[in-house]
Amino acid sequence: MLLMTVLAMPQSLAKALRSCGVQDARDDETTRAAYSSDGSLYRVRPAAVVFPHDADEVMTTLEVCRDRGIPVTSRGAGTSVAGNAIGSGVVLEFSRYMNKVLHLDPDARTAIVQPGAVHAVLQRRALAEGLRFGPDPSTHSRCTIGGMIGNNACGSRTLAYGRTVDNVSHLDVVTGSGTRLFLGTEGTPSGPETSALRTLVQSELGTIRTELGRFGRQVSGYALEHLLPEHHFDLRRALVGSEGTLAVVLEAGVRLVVDPAYRTMVVLGFADIGSAGDAVMDVMPFRPTACEGLDSRIVDVVRAQKGAAAVPPLPDGAAWLFVEIAGEDPLEVADRALRLSRTAALSARVVSDARESAALWKIREDGAGLAGRSTAGVPAHSGWEDSAVPPEKLGNYLRDFDALLIEHHLMGFPYGHFGDGCVHVRLDVPFDRSDGTALFRNFMTGAAELVANYGGSLSGEHGDGRARSELLPYMYSPAALALFGKVKAVLDPDNLLNPGIIVDPLPLDADVRVAQAAPLKSGLGFGYLHDGGDFSQAVHRCTGVGKCRADNSDGSGVMCPSYLATREEKDSTRGRARVLQEMINKGGAGWRSPEVHDALDLCLSCKGCASDCPTGVDMAAYKAEMLHQSYRRRLRPASHYSLGWLPRWARIASLAPRLINTMSKLPVLGAVGLRLAGVDHRRTIPPFAVQTFHSWFQARATSAQHDDAAAQHIAGGADRDVVAPQGPVLLWADSFTNYFTPEVGRAAVRVLEQAGFDVRLPSKPLCCGLTWISTGQLDGARRILGDTVNELQQYASAGIPIVGLEPSCTGVLRSDAMELLGEVAARPVAEATRTLAELLASVPGWTPPPLEGTTVVAQPHCHHHAVMGWSPDAQILERAGAKVQKLGGCCGLAGNFGVEKGHYEVSVAVAEQQLLPAVRSAAPDTVILADGYSCRTQLSDLSDRQGIHLAQLLDDTTRNS
Repeated sequence: MLLMTVLAMPQSLAKALRSCGVQDARDDETTRAAYSSDGSLYRVRPAAVVFPHDADEVMTTLEVCRDRGIPVTSRGAGTSVAGNAIGSGVVLEFSRYMNKVLHLDPDARTAIVQPGAVHAVLQRRALAEGLRFGPDPSTHSRCTIGGMIGNNACGSRTLAYGRTVDNVSHLDVVTGSGTRLFLGTEGTPSGPETSALRTLVQSELGTIRTELGRFGRQVSGYALEHLLPEHHFDLRRALVGSEGTLAVVLEAGVRLVVDPAYRTMVVLGFADIGSAGDAVMDVMPFRPTACEGLDSRIVDVVRAQKGAAAVPPLPDGAAWLFVEIAGEDPLEVADRALRLSRTAALSARVVSDARESAALWKIREDGAGLAGRSTAGVPAHSGWEDSAVPPEKLGNYLRDFDALLIEHHLMGFPYGHFGDGCVHVRLDVPFDRSDGTALFRNFMTGAAELVANYGGSLSGEHGDGRARSELLPYMYSPAALALFGKVKAVLDPDNLLNPGIIVDPLPLDADVRVAQAAPLKSGLGFGYLHDGGDFSQAVHRCTGVGKCRADNSDGSGVMCPSYLATREEKDSTRGRARVLQEMINKGGAGWRSPEVHDALDLCLSCKGCASDCPTGVDMAAYKAEMLHQSYRRRLRPASHYSLGWLPRWARIASLAPRLINTMSKLPVLGAVGLRLAGVDHRRTIPPFAVQTFHSWFQARATSAQHDDAAAQHIAGGADRDVVAPQGPVLLWADSFTNYFTPEVGRAAVRVLEQAGFDVRLPSKPLCCGLTWISTGQLDGARRILGDTVNELQQYASAGIPIVGLEPSCTGVLRSDAMELLGEVAARPVAEATRTLAELLASVPGWTPPPLEGTTVVAQPHCHHHAVMGWSPDAQILERAGAKVQKLGGCCGLAGNFGVEKGHYEVSVAVAEQQLLPAVRSAAPDTVILADGYSCRTQLSDLSDRQGIHLAQLLDDTTRNS
């Protein structure tokens, strides 16, 4: 009764925790919604979420929960795919505060970390000392060490470095009963609980020796083999992989290793995935550090999503083993790789190019997300995620598993750690059907029986969780299951820690998130073309793999800038998706609910997730939809009228730009204008161009000297070769280029003419409606964009390429237009639209100006990265000889976001992630390349540097002025 009362009134629990000294205990709707799921297909709303600052707060939380009978679930990055990190009571979230690498000793090759320390952070510290933490799960950019300990995570290089359990030197834990234990290599301390465990183990030696620890990837259940006398009753190792059901980790010591000096990749091709599995035992004698398997099903997805160029050449076959050979002698490594390539495979390729091998490993690393859509284009789910069998049985298991999929009319992409016999897969279970949940149960029981028949494990590295704990009787005897319960009773007598996992399991088909969500198709602003017009299916694309929580400081991506600024789950793409899913689960009537607006408020609409999220979540579109639904036919915030209608006001201002610019600089008028417009007072009003780009072009076209000047420019541009005539090109000058930065358009004209093009402009300025889209005014955006697409259609039909200069506006024509206007109406223009770099890169004989000795700090616009891709720009700069530092992340302004009241601090924090530090450390003569008007505005607002567009960098006139 007490538990029901507390859960019904969660505020009382959070208040009690705060009154006991737990500083950050939350029970608001936004937080509870954001933490209602993890990387699994399950949904359970917690009563409260606690973000402990230290071990004392963890102990206090456990004490309060024990007194009240409230369950506790430990959570790191929330990437658990089996439902291990969600619960109905208190969720302990360690990654916010208890996330430090406390100490690293390069001589002893050890480190001490808090449970919320992210693997990548520890790895960077270790690599700086020439060391590494061995286990490397695919989620290494965001998973935490505590989570890895909970699941006994492994990764691709277990063959070389072992599992997490093999790399933990000590644990500081608190059991469910409140006992704190320090468990090191010197042995397990004596006490009532450990003594009871010793007695229990002595009475169960036969069960433990015959059923547990049979092969390396046997992760299901408890690893009680480490408590055997011959293993010195090592409770430290036994707790690794117990999924937070026996103890809570407060601190951990880990071992570090030295990476081999040389490594190379060998790709072996096979006729099918079963044959690839058969070959594993032939690979093992070559001592690989990794042996990963996948087949054409997942490779085809990569090619479809990211283009053929994203997949380097693979040897012939329909399935492949990616094998890494490493060692200290380069000749020996090369010889071993060559000999391996001659093994019994259909074909083979030794990949020596580092970029190619990185691209191939990237495919494998993103497997969980890429497999989130089946070949039929429908959602694929976790559940039967990581079964494992002894490697010598893998080929036959894979063949039988494929047969099982066919029997149940399911599709999936098997891949995984074939060298260890571990197979990952996501399945397109039709949870939207009335019998979907029953089909899921039938398949899961059949799969459990199959893996048990092969002497395998339900889980090979992710743990049993909610998905597989109920299936443990297929794998273990009643005696073994009873033993698990007795161990749980010793260390967690009140069943406080993660109940329903491993012991007394919850039904595997209870609380399935996607099965609870009804379709939402009517009255939407966007078409959601890839989700059957269903907003519910769109937001449920999020599988929770958590890539939106990853640091992208290496320039690899954009997602998710607001999370990196605030480190709040609700500000991650995943957190926002969870809140929207909760809204849909309530019937879809909560567009205006405070928790939805709270979660989406700090979304920059950068579209980084559209490309960086492996499942293609497009939170920018979802935010626009939310604003559209919330304010449709209602009074909107002031910024929606000022910033959302900016092209309209710019057109009016162009009639008297000098007067408007003068008035905006007056202190009183400027301040009043910003306040009325809903703009932060720390922002500046950008000046309007005295002459618009369209006016300049028209004047130039009628100038008597135009023909001579243009001919001279084409023939003599920086003494470069004359390019053959390329025909007409339509230069589409967006509102920002036309009314604010016509110098960019003028430079683009000169560059295109030098490349041999006959530059044309539309008969009038055309707007894409971007500012209406970003403020959720989708009906207005559809009208404006429709007019633009209709005007551009004639050029697209004539085969004339359309070049956009502003990346965000170009992205609208390439992507959003089809969602707003339909594929039939918008696709021809989308396919005709190019960025400047895309067009120039395709011109035979065109060469960029020489930029040897020029250092460029490049801030690719988020929409450029997400929709078009920045590779052509990078190639042009490389051909020109420039030294380029490409930044990841977002500039922080992001159109209207960073200008609106309430967003300034986050906008600056985002800029401080990469842009501002890079600019501050850049030499005075370094070129700051920023094609986006927002990026250049942010730069001028927050620094003393100015950014330039690629057109200006390539233009001889601009560069030499």
